[in-house]
Amino acid sequence: MDDFRNILFIDIETAACSDNYTGISERLKVQWARKASFFRQRTEDQTDEVMFHERAGIYAEFGKVIVIGMGKFSANENGERILKTRIFANHDEKVVLQEFKQALEKMDQGQVRLCAHNGKEFDYPYLSRRMLIQGIALPSVLNFSGKKSWDIPHLDTMEMWKFGDYKHYTSLDLLATLFDIPTSKGDMDGSKVNEVYYRDNDLNKIAEYCAGDVVAVAQLFLRLKGQPMVESKNIQAG
Repeated sequence: MDDFRNILFIDIETAACSDNYTGISERLKVQWARKASFFRQRTEDQTDEVMFHERAGIYAEFGKVIVIGMGKFSANENGERILKTRIFANHDEKVVLQEFKQALEKMDQGQVRLCAHNGKEFDYPYLSRRMLIQGIALPSVLNFSGKKSWDIPHLDTMEMWKFGDYKHYTSLDLLATLFDIPTSKGDMDGSKVNEVYYRDNDLNKIAEYCAGDVVAVAQLFLRLKGQPMVESKNIQAG
């Protein structure tokens, strides 16, 4: 139990940096055109603008963080494991990142280890890059510029599932299904975040989706460690 108390489970939700492609700087448009040319299929006739709305959010250089969820294990008075979650959500990315950093700084950063699904390839570097772009000094727990993925001390449930097979990608949804981990995503998935954010203007829905992913990551971590999941009555939203 004590070995898991220093683990901070996180998940982030991101969107394109702007819904108005024509309003972004000409310099950024040029850079996006270069980026889009790498993944545009020869048979695709999508414009740079369409691809920006569909894909920009997954790249830290062209997206922004709109929600960060985190969860941490603790114990109740009966000695049962509980999971406490907290969500940071704001249209102002700098506010989201600063609030998350403040939460990190209240912890012993020499002891805390982050855990996310595909965190080493996405969540950790995305957060670090966006903090620097926003002029926020990196907290020590995220300051690993120049390190190889295997040198990063944090945890990654996808990496745990790979068992050394670095060619293999398995989604959180699939693993939650395999391990019978309850989810409450409804019709929401990562590919719809940009649409829900800009078209529906529903940040709360995205925050709820993120909170569900934090719980799923924590429960998956326990299952990958051969431990029972936290009972639903012991999951507390902060």
